[in-house]
Amino acid sequence: MEQVYGFEMSDGDGDFFRYTADHLFADVWHRAGLSDRDRRLLLIGALTATGAADVLGIQVPAAYGNGELTEKELREIVIFLCHYTGWQNGARLNTVVEDTVAKAARRPESGA
Repeated sequence: MEQVYGFEMSDGDGDFFRYTADHLFADVWHRAGLSDRDRRLLLIGALTATGAADVLGIQVPAAYGNGELTEKELREIVIFLCHYTGWQNGARLNTVVEDTVAKAARRPESGA
């Protein structure tokens, strides 16, 4: 999970989480054919369309933090998805993107 999210994520309780995480991160995210960036773009679109702002709050910072998507690209994705997923869903994504960018700007550079 650390490769996908860019940080260590603790396991949830119970078998449901364990089986889901094992399958998703050991099998699905590591299949050939799509890059992590490709998968992230698809996932951000799907999450925006379904209004899953809570999971967007994990995926968008991970994409930004891992260097998969830039600030400019994230803002373009917001504009694009507003037209396909509805303004309410796009506005939720915009909030997540702007929060992510603002938090990153406040964070001191590592290794300096």
